[in-house]
Amino acid sequence: MTRTALRICPLCEATCGLALTLDGPRVTGARGDREDVFSKGFICPKGAAFGAVDNDPDRLRTPLVRRAGELREATWEEAFDAVAAGLRPIAERHGPHALGIVLGNPNVHTMAGALYPPVLIAGLGTRSLFTASTVDQMPKHVSSGLLYGDANAIPVPDLDRTDHLLLLGANPLESNGSLCTAPDFPGRLKALKARGGTLTVVDPRRTRTAKLADRHLAIRPGTDALLLAAMAHVLFEEGLTDLGDLAPHVQGMDELRGALSDFTPQAVAGACDVDAPLIRTLARELAAAPTAAVYGRIGSCTVPHGTLASWLVDVLNILTGNLDRPGGALFPQAATDRTPRPAGPGRGFRLGRWHSRVSGHPEAKGELPLSALAEEIDTPTEEGTPVRALIAIAANPVLSAPDGDRLDRALESLEFMVSVDPYLNETSRHADVVLPPPPPSQSAHHDFAFNTLAVRNQVRYTRPAVPPEPGRMAETEIHARLVLAATGMHGADPSAVDALVVDQTLGKAVRDPHSPVHGRDPEDLAARLTGDNGPERRLDLMLRLGPYGDGFGAREDGLSLDRLLAHPHGIDLGPLQPRLPQPLKTPSGRIELLPEPIADDLPRLRQALAERPSGLVLVGRRHLRSNNSWMHNVPALTGGTNRCTLHVHPDDASRLGLRDGAPVRVKGAGGEVVAPAEVTDTVRPGVVSLPHGWGHDRPGTRLGHAADDPGVNVNQILDGSMLDPLSGNAVLNGVPVGLAPATAP
Repeated sequence: MTRTALRICPLCEATCGLALTLDGPRVTGARGDREDVFSKGFICPKGAAFGAVDNDPDRLRTPLVRRAGELREATWEEAFDAVAAGLRPIAERHGPHALGIVLGNPNVHTMAGALYPPVLIAGLGTRSLFTASTVDQMPKHVSSGLLYGDANAIPVPDLDRTDHLLLLGANPLESNGSLCTAPDFPGRLKALKARGGTLTVVDPRRTRTAKLADRHLAIRPGTDALLLAAMAHVLFEEGLTDLGDLAPHVQGMDELRGALSDFTPQAVAGACDVDAPLIRTLARELAAAPTAAVYGRIGSCTVPHGTLASWLVDVLNILTGNLDRPGGALFPQAATDRTPRPAGPGRGFRLGRWHSRVSGHPEAKGELPLSALAEEIDTPTEEGTPVRALIAIAANPVLSAPDGDRLDRALESLEFMVSVDPYLNETSRHADVVLPPPPPSQSAHHDFAFNTLAVRNQVRYTRPAVPPEPGRMAETEIHARLVLAATGMHGADPSAVDALVVDQTLGKAVRDPHSPVHGRDPEDLAARLTGDNGPERRLDLMLRLGPYGDGFGAREDGLSLDRLLAHPHGIDLGPLQPRLPQPLKTPSGRIELLPEPIADDLPRLRQALAERPSGLVLVGRRHLRSNNSWMHNVPALTGGTNRCTLHVHPDDASRLGLRDGAPVRVKGAGGEVVAPAEVTDTVRPGVVSLPHGWGHDRPGTRLGHAADDPGVNVNQILDGSMLDPLSGNAVLNGVPVGLAPATAP
């Protein structure tokens, strides 16, 4: 018997509402939910393939435990017994930092990944934390932390109301948006143009987004910070700065003007390969637009000056008065955010509270660079203990981190490893215990992270479309039991983890004079929580204490889980609104335009003014039907344009004797790979492009379809030594490479 169930799509950052067609427990189809308050029926190929993702026969259905050197099926009890027996002795023998944690990108796409890893990290007390953030967006967190005092205060472009949008290193027609949650990003860009707005794209590739633009600048990779600095210079030089309502909340204007004095359009033009008059035009258009927003993403983050570029994106929005105003870039307010604190000075944001053991990389936001994971495992030093055990949650760093071959060997040397992963992939094959979560149709969903980055305030929640099949364990329970097993409480009821968080949260809330429950009885409040399980009770708690919450009865029309369940297509909370100065947590209580770490890094950017790479450089690329390495085992999401080919400009192909479709050897500092050439003028001369997330050719995996067409691991070209020094983010774009035909002519 067929039926329909709603589910928020967890396959990319757009978070579209889906209407699933079910035949018994099996998902047989997916379409956009036209009544969804946010996505309004939009769907992309990934969402349409939800059933194929959900039903992938290679998904693990039972835990695996290593016995006599081989991973074999086991019961859940045996698996968690093995976790406790493997992790605790290492922590007791070597200390907490010998236990490493790696969190992959899919964690932000699940409720379990949002709710439980923070509890695990706190419970272990380890500083050996590595996440996908340092191969992606950490520069944005660091720049936001330094500017606003909060690493998670990330303004997003007001796509639906802006008159002028400048995109750098972003291809939302393929990615569906990144650090900017916007269902139907393509439709929103087309609407911008239809209402007379202007779209400018800065990208070394003529992407689908660039083809839609009014102007496309094929910049030299890695020079975004220079271009933005020159635009800011023009605003100062020509008297085009206008803070508007921001003026009372900003400090450091004169210091910033002086710091950028060397970055004239003429000085940066050669390095960027963008004419000086055009740079001036960009700055003038930005200043003249009724409203405008600058937005930079992974192409501007994963480069040597990623934090400076991220900082300058916001600097331009500030200097033109477009930060925190409709049509510019605003701070979203998610329903599960903490109760907004009154405006005023805060503790600010600090970098380098500790450093990595081997290379001395500073932590950022409590994390060490993922690029350093291999050396933290395989390199002994006089100080500190190497990472001897690892918990990898929804992470595949063998493909996502630089030099996967070295990391492969390092993982093999661990004393113990746990993976929470639905697949036996390039990383989890090294684990001693693999804990597989159920398919997404069998899990509830609320977007904690992406609602803090959404272009419209809204809140949605979907319960599991189908109950877990026999033998499965809910993903939230897997995480809760992992917390207990890893922290010395193995055997306790997993509901104890949720109860502990509820008690701690309510205890703080009733002591906070700004909380809607100040002075009330926490036990009485806990008894009022609703929900079928611990995760739902925690969601109810966060909604009630949040900025739109009912405050446990203090606000009659406020949010609660019950109210949200009564609106299965979500609740629209309205367009983004100006929020300053409330989000600011800097010591001054103001936007600090020129923080000391930024000022100290500017000399490095000045050195780049003279750089002119003479050889080829490599950049990555996204595909609409991919999301990193997760989906290459789904036939519907591979093939066509979603292939692991090397894009080469015809001039470079002719000069190097490369033929379309023929194999090419690509060599970098970390190694070499061989990929088929795809000769195309969509890349500028001097630039080649390989997609990331491929390289499914290692033995011991169970990814049948992916292994049939494995592609190559682009990160194997990198040795991991190139990092943005402020954020620890890996440099993945604009790296020098050499090309040669892989076979004799």
